[in-house]
Amino acid sequence: MNASQCVILLHGLARTDSSMSKLSKAIDKAGFISVNQSYPSTKYTVEILAKNTIDSAIASCPKDAKINFVTHSMGGILVRYYLKNNSIDNLGRVVMLAPPNKGSQVVDKLKNIPGFKLINGPAGQELGTDQDSLPNRLGPLKFEAGIIAGNKSINLFLSTMLPNPNDGKVSVENTKNQGMTDHIVMPVSHPFIMRDKTVISEVIYFLKYGEFKKYNNNFTK
Repeated sequence: MNASQCVILLHGLARTDSSMSKLSKAIDKAGFISVNQSYPSTKYTVEILAKNTIDSAIASCPKDAKINFVTHSMGGILVRYYLKNNSIDNLGRVVMLAPPNKGSQVVDKLKNIPGFKLINGPAGQELGTDQDSLPNRLGPLKFEAGIIAGNKSINLFLSTMLPNPNDGKVSVENTKNQGMTDHIVMPVSHPFIMRDKTVISEVIYFLKYGEFKKYNNNFTK
């Protein structure tokens, strides 16, 4: 049944497809067809990255397969941008891991510091929290989306820039977005959320059933 379902994986800012390899293998083992798509996250704007990356990934999926997405961090913003400006007739489900859906206060505080743009590129500077930032201009989610946030940090310096709880890069609150299907919070950090066994289990469960196994008490379906 799942063989007709393709799952496109999109890594986060300044990461590579290798960061998603463990998750990709688990998705394949669950019977889906995964496309672990690499992209030059620090070289272009979200607009350019979204179009080029996702068009290429869709072309790698079997013809007529349902198209699902699993994203980490900025990868979720690429999907939101793409789906706001393009339609996928056979769109399935989307799982976002630690997405800066309302931006990140870390970007607000560091984007003008010398070296930030060099390291994080044009797209990295677009991920602030102000009303006109790119994530906040994309509007409500209009597709079936499950979001997993982390509340454990291994970067205590960056955590001082964020409201609690946070994962060291994004606050739990800013992972949320209007229109989301389900949302859970897990004791994982931003850099390693996609490698956690329980997170991987939740991702696959949502891809299959459109909900998570565990529920956050603050979220009502």
